[in-house]
Amino acid sequence: GGKAELAVASIDSVVAYLIADLERLNERHRDPVVAMGAWMASAQKALEKSGFDRGCPLATVALESTSDDAAIRLALAQGFEAIRARLATVLQRAGMTAAPARACAALMVSAYEGALIQARVAGTVQPMRDTAQALIAMVQLSLQQANKSTL
Repeated sequence: GGKAELAVASIDSVVAYLIADLERLNERHRDPVVAMGAWMASAQKALEKSGFDRGCPLATVALESTSDDAAIRLALAQGFEAIRARLATVLQRAGMTAAPARACAALMVSAYEGALIQARVAGTVQPMRDTAQALIAMVQLSLQQANKSTL
């Protein structure tokens, strides 16, 4: 159990860091669209700085886990859920209702992870730039529609 316990503690630490980073960006920018752009830009810089060697540690562990790693997979599932929930809360505060905010948050996390993997193997941040641009446009449109319906 020692290896699994260490992995779970590492996962929990990464999730806490990511959520704190999201909180910091949201406090600094107030506009969730601007904060999301800053989050993606920060990830792009980190990936470039690492020589395209370091991606998301959660994705790395998830891809390497097997069905025998139940505790690790549970920690990952809970971690990704916590990140999605945090993003959804930010979107709800900006005017989205709960269900669209949860769906949007799920898409944001999935698109981020996919873009990061593609950028890493391609050796260019372009997939992340393209994904960030599309996500920003989608979130802006979703928030505009949500805020129109509440007027």
